[in-house]
Amino acid sequence: MNAVLRSYLQPAHRQIAGLLPPTARRQYLFLAGQGRLPRLRDPRTFSEKVNWRILRDRRPELAWTCDKLAMKDHASRLQAETGLAVPDTLWSGDDLGAVAGRAFDRAWVLKPNHRSGLVRFGEPAQAVDAPTVEATRGWLDDDQSVLLGEWAYSRARKLFLIEEDISGGGPLDDYKFFVFHGKVAALQVDRGRFTPAHTRTFYTPGWEPVPVQKTVPSGAPTPPPANLAAMLHAAEVLGRSFDFMRVDLYSAGDTIWFGELTPYPGGGVTRFEPREFDRWLGERWALPALPR
Repeated sequence: MNAVLRSYLQPAHRQIAGLLPPTARRQYLFLAGQGRLPRLRDPRTFSEKVNWRILRDRRPELAWTCDKLAMKDHASRLQAETGLAVPDTLWSGDDLGAVAGRAFDRAWVLKPNHRSGLVRFGEPAQAVDAPTVEATRGWLDDDQSVLLGEWAYSRARKLFLIEEDISGGGPLDDYKFFVFHGKVAALQVDRGRFTPAHTRTFYTPGWEPVPVQKTVPSGAPTPPPANLAAMLHAAEVLGRSFDFMRVDLYSAGDTIWFGELTPYPGGGVTRFEPREFDRWLGERWALPALPR
């Protein structure tokens, strides 16, 4: 399906899905993304298990994992063990107008604390101006947990977050570690995000390329980063208290930065090609027994 067709269908899918009860909604979204219905009573693939988590898992240990400030607190508590840097929070609050006209001493990023996919950048000493306040006015009203049913987003505080921009003016390579029961099973490397040259490449923890494509084109394999072992260790420390967590990190020079935790990658609806990789990942994930 080409990008133009997707741009027309996506709003229609969202509108239809919003009319359905939770289980039927997940089935519809899965069918739209994967071309088949999910096995929600007996999930086997990774994507099916993400959907099972979305529908059923309400454990307290997941409740904070879509709150960006809470994620950063988690990473900060484990800094001595991981060696990670955590981006400084420059300001947070529910009224961006409170910092209108305020400048910061470094480049900054503005995002909502309780959802993904929205971001605005500011240069050093650039003030938060009136157009920025106006353009982001609806950010706190939109709750992706309502449509997508991703419960942990509903528990996140609805706040604006301004933190230091660690990118240095260009997109950093984004390392996403699939951590199951405290062990990295695979990692996804995104290069050139937010640019037309965006690629996504999968590797084993030993940096062997895995011939998998998901959503965007695959990139050519590259040599492993010098700090790969340190990133693997940090990801396993951050993810060890969960049956599954994707841990996102950035590498800039000698510094490894904490990015975020992702309990619902792709909302469980974006497709791995070939599908066998989805099944292989699912075999690594033993779902928790939940109280009836």
